[in-house]
Amino acid sequence: MHRLRAGAGAQLTGRLRAVPRSLVHDLWTTAVDPPPRPHGPSLRDWIPAFLLPLVVGTVPLAVFSINTLVAQYGLDTRSALFLGLLQSVAFIAALYRPVLAWWAVTAVMIVVALTAQPQTGDASLPWTLSGIVVQAGVLLMMALRLRPRVGVEALVLSVLAGLVCAPEDLVHPAAPTRVAVAVLVAAVVIGVALRGRHVARTELVVQEERTARERGRRTLLEERNRIARELHDVVAHHMSVISIQAQVAPHLVEHPSDELKENLAGIRENAVDALTELRRVLGVLRSEDAVSAEARHSPQPTLDRLPELLDNVRGAGLKVTTELTGTPRPIPPGVDLSAFRIVQESLSNAMRHAPGTAVHVGIAYRPSCLAVRITNTAPDEPAPPPRDIAHGLLGMRERTAMLGGDFTNGTTPGGGYEVVAILPLEEPV
Repeated sequence: MHRLRAGAGAQLTGRLRAVPRSLVHDLWTTAVDPPPRPHGPSLRDWIPAFLLPLVVGTVPLAVFSINTLVAQYGLDTRSALFLGLLQSVAFIAALYRPVLAWWAVTAVMIVVALTAQPQTGDASLPWTLSGIVVQAGVLLMMALRLRPRVGVEALVLSVLAGLVCAPEDLVHPAAPTRVAVAVLVAAVVIGVALRGRHVARTELVVQEERTARERGRRTLLEERNRIARELHDVVAHHMSVISIQAQVAPHLVEHPSDELKENLAGIRENAVDALTELRRVLGVLRSEDAVSAEARHSPQPTLDRLPELLDNVRGAGLKVTTELTGTPRPIPPGVDLSAFRIVQESLSNAMRHAPGTAVHVGIAYRPSCLAVRITNTAPDEPAPPPRDIAHGLLGMRERTAMLGGDFTNGTTPGGGYEVVAILPLEEPV
């Protein structure tokens, strides 16, 4: 028990010793600590708009303060002019340097309380009417621009300084003193609340942006994973063909040489090893797929199955027309698969986001590329915006970029939508 008390006492002593350092750090500086900046206008952006009205409104306040200090508090004209102008300048400077402004208005309050000679019974000390207004405004700005702890520290020191200047109010505070303290406390509370709300909203916006970026990154990875699975299927198919052809080739030649047999055996062995590795990787990629074994091992579609796809979407009620330009010819498997998937995703998007429209699918075989263009007319009613990031457009863009092609999408002049993919048929140099 004795050790616990000693430890608690040492901890309390350490905290008390740290108080002066904290006060010096917080209140002996010209820096400000604005809250995180949101996308919309912040307090700093609105300061220039408030500056001119504040300057105009401060002039009558300065005149009133100077007249009050002379008429009610018995100060000479020169002192009243200096203190009144200092209060007014501090009121404006609080927009940019609230700590310096607080020191200025606190010093004015102390000087007035110590040197004033009240001429009427309405002259309240240590705070004058204009002093309460200015000090409350400065404390409000401190609570908005700085951490809540700084505003509370300044409030406590202001109240203590005022009570020390009027010792009789320490035991039985007069009504003006109670009103002044209540106004100052209200200013700090309002400032802290507004700053906390601003910080909370800013953090919420940042969190929403971070969540959207993470969702987009996850969607991109999922789409790339799906594309990789399909391309693995294509490559595995061709590696199987190479292995079979290398095994059959020696039987197609009369009296094959030992060197030929050895080379073909090496080709088949390498093809089998590569196929084994591909199947191992493919098994990892497919481990999370919630599809049947038959679907997993079925061949990947190509443009040869495009009529079957169009018949299916026509059966679902979509009006589709096709146009084939150029002479069809064998194309690389990756291009063939990507072209089919782009058409498939575009038709799915049309049925989902533009039901009842007419869709046109154009396939153009060009000397160095395959051009795919899918357009739809304007829908009768605008479709609701999707809640999540669409996999379709992202997947089409990724497929085209993977092949070194160009992809564009957007609205047409008639209010419809189009997707255009240019897929090169040769490796880029």
